[in-house]
Amino acid sequence: MPDPGNPFSDFTDTIETLEQLEAHAGTAPEKVRVKEITTLDDLCRDFIARAPFCLIATCDPDGVLDVSPKGDPAGFVRVLSDTLLAIPDRPGNRRLDSYHNLLKDPRIGLIFLIPGKGETLRVSGEAKIVKDAALLETMRVDGKVPSMALAVHVTRAFMHCPKAMIRSKIWQPETWKNADDLGDIGDAMIKHGKLTQSPEALLEEATSEGLLRLY
Repeated sequence: MPDPGNPFSDFTDTIETLEQLEAHAGTAPEKVRVKEITTLDDLCRDFIARAPFCLIATCDPDGVLDVSPKGDPAGFVRVLSDTLLAIPDRPGNRRLDSYHNLLKDPRIGLIFLIPGKGETLRVSGEAKIVKDAALLETMRVDGKVPSMALAVHVTRAFMHCPKAMIRSKIWQPETWKNADDLGDIGDAMIKHGKLTQSPEALLEEATSEGLLRLY
């Protein structure tokens, strides 16, 4: 019988321990474990220089997790040294979930993606919000300089195998389905926020408040 206090009570066959997990799925061979490095080598630098998109994972002290997308022209993330990189912030909806989390817990995880490339680059470490003018100037795009950036001290990096990309066929245009009939951000804001505005009025308001600027 379902237990209202347990959101997983519908499942009857679960894995609860590390021993159970390894018995079921096995363990990584040594050559997979040793691919993790603690600095950004030439392979990592080249990958980041060609990546126009990354995902940022953060967590607050209460364990609330967030994953946020960041994108700009390829090379927008600057590698400053073997253990330091910087990610510019662009105008958005001003929720700043990642930044709120990092002020409380500096741990951060990143995944870099390159369109058409099966492998991804995973990086983790600690981050700090910075406003150094000289750094921000190097991140100018279309005449716009970001007002702040995330400086990330890298403690772990490794290349992830392409199996997920191969299985999903994410880079194969012939598999893409038309999504024009799916709701957009305006529809979600109205429905999830129980707003009474029309999509047109919401768009006009967001534009006037600068929430839809590209840079």
